[in-house]
Amino acid sequence: MLPQTSKKWRITKINKEIIYELDEADRLDSYLAKKLNSKRSLIQHNILVGNILVNEHISKAATKLKKGDIILVKDLINPDVKTLLKEKIPLDIIYEDDDLIIINKTRHLVTHPGINNYEHTLVNALLGANKVLAENKDRPGIVHRLDKDTSGLLVVAKNSQALTFLSSLLSDHQIVRKYLALVKGVIHEQEGKIIAPIGKDKKHPLKQAVDLKNGKYAETDFKVIKTFQNKYSLVDVRLKTGRTHQIRVHFDYIGHPLIGDLTYGKDNLDLVKDGQLLHAYHLELIHPRLKQKMAFDAPLPAYFQEILDQIS
Repeated sequence: MLPQTSKKWRITKINKEIIYELDEADRLDSYLAKKLNSKRSLIQHNILVGNILVNEHISKAATKLKKGDIILVKDLINPDVKTLLKEKIPLDIIYEDDDLIIINKTRHLVTHPGINNYEHTLVNALLGANKVLAENKDRPGIVHRLDKDTSGLLVVAKNSQALTFLSSLLSDHQIVRKYLALVKGVIHEQEGKIIAPIGKDKKHPLKQAVDLKNGKYAETDFKVIKTFQNKYSLVDVRLKTGRTHQIRVHFDYIGHPLIGDLTYGKDNLDLVKDGQLLHAYHLELIHPRLKQKMAFDAPLPAYFQEILDQIS
């Protein structure tokens, strides 16, 4: 369900059927612009995204109409306003009920829309699957996020009550999130805790950094599971707080950047060069309606396991 209140969303409900009755051929876009008293660019955009069908088929703006053609005009989305589109993107849904959805997100998939990126996100995929999502500004349903190249579990809210409850759990650190990460070097401590405040990197606007003076409190717990070739460590990580890029920033800070991370670290792209090896494998929360504890697990994706097999 698309939110109707945010200024970044504008959608006109039409769902109108028009039968073309003229004898002379006319372009689909120019005909509808006149018929609906609308801008041609608006019509062209909606033809492109599949909101206008001719004889139940997706057509082009330049399609020549014939007498008797049936034009179905569905929702008209205004392209001058940032709008979230429905997209057919495969989803791995672990669990779903009337209140929430647990997703196993694939890597290279952005969680929600942002500046200059209103397409090809998890939210677009959920809308494309006709999922009802809680209104939440320009990130409907999203309680927490995973970085684009991080795979694994996250929870999505389907109504405002669930969103409020789950967001409160997150703020109170009552949602348990565990990750597996492959990092550079051998961590000699079997387990540890990284406590270092995080804020925006003053030199790089798209990065975060440990900022001992002005950063926000950030805490990451870890256990070393296995070391490989005296060069890499597989670690089990638990987030106590949820700062942007927290795991990636913290491990880079202690000299063990994540393997494959294109933003943080140095000399850590020898095994993979298209994103950090980080997987959110475990998620625990309290159900917003049932008030019962729920726990979910997602196995390591094949690409991650193949890297571990390669270095074993």
